[in-house]
Amino acid sequence: MGKIYVGQTALTIRLTTSIDLSSAKTTLIKYKKPDGTEGSWVATVFNVATGIISYVVASASILDQSGVWVLWAHITFNDDTVAAGEAVKQIIYKESE
Repeated sequence: MGKIYVGQTALTIRLTTSIDLSSAKTTLIKYKKPDGTEGSWVATVFNVATGIISYVVASASILDQSGVWVLWAHITFNDDTVAAGEAVKQIIYKESE
């Protein structure tokens, strides 16, 4: 990902899990905001074989804080097993930075 700004909506967030997602039941991108608030977005499978999931940021209220965000994939498979991806840090900038 490149430089991302608070309130940005022209953005698709993609995470690579490197696992086959052909039997994925639920795909989430979980996050932790700079203030410690945690949550998740429902992601779609972008590439089944390479395990890439994506989330389209459609509202300016989604990326609402500047600072370091932590993002990770969370996959639930059809047999109810769960896989969590490696966390990545992404700085969200104020528009003037």
